[in-house]
Amino acid sequence: MRRDVFQAIADPTRRAIISLLALQAMTPNAVAEHFGSSRQAVSKHIKILTECQIVKQEQLGREIYYHFNPQSMKELDSFLEPFRAQWEERFNQLDNVLENLKNQKS
Repeated sequence: MRRDVFQAIADPTRRAIISLLALQAMTPNAVAEHFGSSRQAVSKHIKILTECQIVKQEQLGREIYYHFNPQSMKELDSFLEPFRAQWEERFNQLDNVLENLKNQKS
């Protein structure tokens, strides 16, 4: 079952795991070393990330490496795009207000 990508990023530990794997592929043990939790707890987070297709696994010998899948973030980007346009417009309006205030003081 594919989970919703928003479930994956809702948890701060999973966001931290995504950040780690965005830098380099890692084994679950290597990921667990960065957290104060057990390997089993980290494995549960990785399972959710895998189900959301944010990370992909690759077997190399006896080790499993997890890689960040940047394509999975397109769903997030598509969702955020209308909001991005809105806040950029508001920042531009604020810039205009501040510029007008600055010109009035001169």
